[in-house]
Amino acid sequence: MLYILFMLILLLPTLLGFGAILRNIFGDYAKGIAMQIVTGIFFITIVYTVLAFFIPLNFYLEIATLIIGISAFFYFKTYLQIWDFIRVNSLLFISISLLIIFFGAYYPFILDHFGYYVPTIKWLSEVGLVKGISNLDLLLGQNSLWHIFQAGLSHFSDPFLRINVLILIVYLIYVLEKKSWIHFIFFPILFLFIQSPSPDLPVIVLSLILLNEVFNDNKKAGFLFALSIFIFAIKPTMVWMPIFIFLYNLFILKSNLKFTFLGISILLLFLFKNIWTFGFPIFPVQFLDLGFSWNPNPILLQNSSEMAIMKTYDMQYSFAEIQQFSRFDYVKNWLFLQGIKSKIHLAFLLSLIIFFVFAIIKKSKLIWILFLSIFIKSVLVLLFSAQYRFFFEVFFILIFVLFYQLLSKRFSLLIFSTATIFFAAFLSFPNLVKVYLPSFKLGNFMSGFSKNQFIKPSYFEYEKYKTHQLGNLKFNMVKDYIFSFDTPLPAISPQFIQEDLDAGIFPQLKGTTLKEGFIWRKISDQEKEQLKIILKDYSP
Repeated sequence: MLYILFMLILLLPTLLGFGAILRNIFGDYAKGIAMQIVTGIFFITIVYTVLAFFIPLNFYLEIATLIIGISAFFYFKTYLQIWDFIRVNSLLFISISLLIIFFGAYYPFILDHFGYYVPTIKWLSEVGLVKGISNLDLLLGQNSLWHIFQAGLSHFSDPFLRINVLILIVYLIYVLEKKSWIHFIFFPILFLFIQSPSPDLPVIVLSLILLNEVFNDNKKAGFLFALSIFIFAIKPTMVWMPIFIFLYNLFILKSNLKFTFLGISILLLFLFKNIWTFGFPIFPVQFLDLGFSWNPNPILLQNSSEMAIMKTYDMQYSFAEIQQFSRFDYVKNWLFLQGIKSKIHLAFLLSLIIFFVFAIIKKSKLIWILFLSIFIKSVLVLLFSAQYRFFFEVFFILIFVLFYQLLSKRFSLLIFSTATIFFAAFLSFPNLVKVYLPSFKLGNFMSGFSKNQFIKPSYFEYEKYKTHQLGNLKFNMVKDYIFSFDTPLPAISPQFIQEDLDAGIFPQLKGTTLKEGFIWRKISDQEKEQLKIILKDYSP
């Protein structure tokens, strides 16, 4: 916890300093401490994304960021705003901040932390954005903007990758500044996302902040649209956000299309980043094939597509079985899966119905625009891969829209306190989760409370691997485990080596260095036997 506190003491003034710089250049388009920090995150992330094409997001870049940000923090006397804020909100801010830090110190348990988040951040911080890196590991082709932001601050300020604690503190500041008490009821659920640099948390937080700004008549059209594109670039399943803000600006604010300039610039950067790392504009969709030499192998892309469909049904049906479904079966089997996910799916469908009825009753143009945006996103998700994590934020949005003018401070804090106790027990006693909620698979990866987390956040170390070479690629493979989260680069997990073997291909260096990127080539029968031996030796 002390390490996380140190991270916050460094990064909050740094980000606030960058926000102050932008405010003095472009005017007071974002009022309040929280929105200044958000603009600081926004600016630094975009700069890091551009730089990552050319250099690694290394220690020296982080130190430069800290020096500039903290210097601006003192030069513009932004610390006076912090002092005034803490003086007015000391009890709630300090007590809830300590809770956030406490929850942030638990062990990571989201599997993507090991298979995707940490390896991506490792590549970004040691090499930068790598052309065709999806040929080495398809998941690495995503490179979320949130992981770019985390990578640039992962050497000195936040080596334990708890950047989500920071964004939740920013959210807390925003709630207290705006006195929008309904947001307190969302915090306990969000506590489950702060042990890892999961993009889910920042997009939920930022979308709720942006929604609150709209419902409070923020008329900064260009800023709102740019921030909505930023949210989309962090996690493309948030496609409803730019649709909503675009329609809001067009039909309610009656803005001309000049407001789209900054947002479109960020969108183009996002698309170019995806093409650079993945070969296509939107990961993992095979759309607009421009025939680049670093495009992933079609067989692997097909495997990925089939896996997404099977995950839609929680891996309870094979791809062949799903292909035999009638249209009625597609819906019925999705709604009535075994376990907790069927409850989530039914709740999602019910939420859309309630949202539609609410829009009819309210007869508000703003509510109808929001419903239309959510509905478009829902259709897209249902068409491609209807996994609950892709529409999870819809529940937050619906609760906000239904109750944002109704819940008092006292009642919101009562819900917050009760739910916080529940989730603290949920994380501290994982054996109870395994017994009473066996269909919640992540419960098997929870490790409970550790007294050491009062000093530093809990984290896993493995560091067992062996080095191999095939063709011009010398690579490391984790030993007796499935994830290469702390294996030296370039690392390939056993699962992806197996997929390469099945497809009869293997990644190769495009040039002579890692920065030049990767392509794939077909492998000989002798090389296939070599891969079989490697996999046999290191099967977990």
